[in-house]
Amino acid sequence: MIRRLPRSFALILMLAMAAPVLSGCWDQVEIEDRALVLGLSIDKISAEEAEKGDEVTHINHDNLPAEMISVTAQIAVPGRVPLGPGSGGGNPGDAKTSPVWVVSVRGISLDDAMNNLQQQIADPRYLVHLRIIIISEDIARGNLEELNDYLRRNPEIRRRTWLLVSEGKASDFMDVNPPLQRVPTLYILSMMEKSVSSGKFPRDYIGTFWSADTKWGQSAYLPYVALRNRDNILIKGLAYFSGGRMVNKTAPIEIGGFMALKGIDPGGYSTLFHTNKMGIVMTKINERFTRTRSYIKDGKPVLSYQVFLEADLDEQYGSNIPVDSSAKLQEIERDFEEQVRSILTGLVKQTQKDHSDIFGMGEMIRSHHPAYWKEHIHDKDDWENLYGSIEVDIQMKLHIRRVGLKDQ
Repeated sequence: MIRRLPRSFALILMLAMAAPVLSGCWDQVEIEDRALVLGLSIDKISAEEAEKGDEVTHINHDNLPAEMISVTAQIAVPGRVPLGPGSGGGNPGDAKTSPVWVVSVRGISLDDAMNNLQQQIADPRYLVHLRIIIISEDIARGNLEELNDYLRRNPEIRRRTWLLVSEGKASDFMDVNPPLQRVPTLYILSMMEKSVSSGKFPRDYIGTFWSADTKWGQSAYLPYVALRNRDNILIKGLAYFSGGRMVNKTAPIEIGGFMALKGIDPGGYSTLFHTNKMGIVMTKINERFTRTRSYIKDGKPVLSYQVFLEADLDEQYGSNIPVDSSAKLQEIERDFEEQVRSILTGLVKQTQKDHSDIFGMGEMIRSHHPAYWKEHIHDKDDWENLYGSIEVDIQMKLHIRRVGLKDQ
């Protein structure tokens, strides 16, 4: 005869077995006891500066590389980071009231520098809130393989973190003092996010950069930024890559051309151009739409782009001829199409010269012509070399919808 355990005893036994699983706070670390890194900047330093580095992960500087890196971290100070408009925080230039603590270290690699950083701060560093990484142009033009490897393998790094290339020293961006935001990193983050929502820059997180870098039929690009008067940050263009290294950068207006070829909405760029009869005209692009077609001609890929733009006529000056008829609007549209088409064609030719397919034309060939791709392309270098000689045809069509009030 099998005796059943009392129900109360069975319940106690189940709770005792579940107790080890339910104790989820045994290894908790309070947020005040964490060094939350909000932003990082990475610069290349000379051999003389490298010798000043602290010996944390090694005994001496013998047999070390001649060039090392300098990493500047922006760490949140508990209780000073503002939670909303008008709350908390102090002047970023005042170390006693600043919402962030800026620490600079040196190292052979990013991993080495982060270990040196931990040696200088009491609390364990955490990168879960890291939103901005800025690398100098010298770093970008070098080999980014080790940097990307460290960031990719770190589970704390978000794929929605922004990676930017700076004109000049990247560490200068960690000390910006914008009047609109007390935390410099959050200001840079807000600037990039609002540029995306307003149609002035494509959504290009670090995860997007890694994805493009691994595709055989596409080259990667990053935002190229510059500092103006310590307070202002200018999105100066696209830094584009070939062979894992930065090879060139675009002009600011060419960002709009890139987004037009890619058909990225919404529109956001205003374009100033000279017309034949109507003087100087400013148009604001509101919508973009692009049709693409690819085919093989004489053994080489050919790509055709039809770019459709809708815009407002913002301003006209330098001419006594008023824009008071549809015929004059059509004349402005034709002049716009001709001049912007030359900008797009020039951008494509420059990227072809640099063997950097930031438009992803190779991915279109791979998906639409798999037999050709399999026969001719065996690695990414094959496509980047072939990209420099393919034919690209671009057609433009502008439609001006609104011209504002008429002067009576």
